[in-house]
Amino acid sequence: MKSELALVDSNLLSYVFDISERDKRAICGELVADCWKGKRDLAVSVQNLSEFYVVVTKKISNPIPKNVAGKFIELITGFQGWHVIKSSASTIISAIDICTEYNIHYWDALLAATMRENNVFSILTEDGDFRKIPWLKTINPLK
Repeated sequence: MKSELALVDSNLLSYVFDISERDKRAICGELVADCWKGKRDLAVSVQNLSEFYVVVTKKISNPIPKNVAGKFIELITGFQGWHVIKSSASTIISAIDICTEYNIHYWDALLAATMRENNVFSILTEDGDFRKIPWLKTINPLK
């Protein structure tokens, strides 16, 4: 039986390609591989995919080629086990409310608002800010 749908935060996706973070890369690689093998479904947002692209092509110590990052995103968006969730104009208003109410960064609030609008209430992340949101279940697979 597959576990409940959880969103994979951008940082965990990025570790799949970050050779400077060997242990994190192994854990996150296994997590992603479970999705490809059909052992679990995972969610990502359009925002996550955009953040991932910037991080792995510019910010990690050994950036990957842009075409490799693009192909990975293309594979995710075309694979049934990955649920790509989107935001709308009203998501921004919701994100502003979440940002203010829980005192978190706007981009995290936007992700939380997008998740709520798409009925995804679990997030795989190492970012502690998401714990401030009572209706989100945060799971840190790196602990």
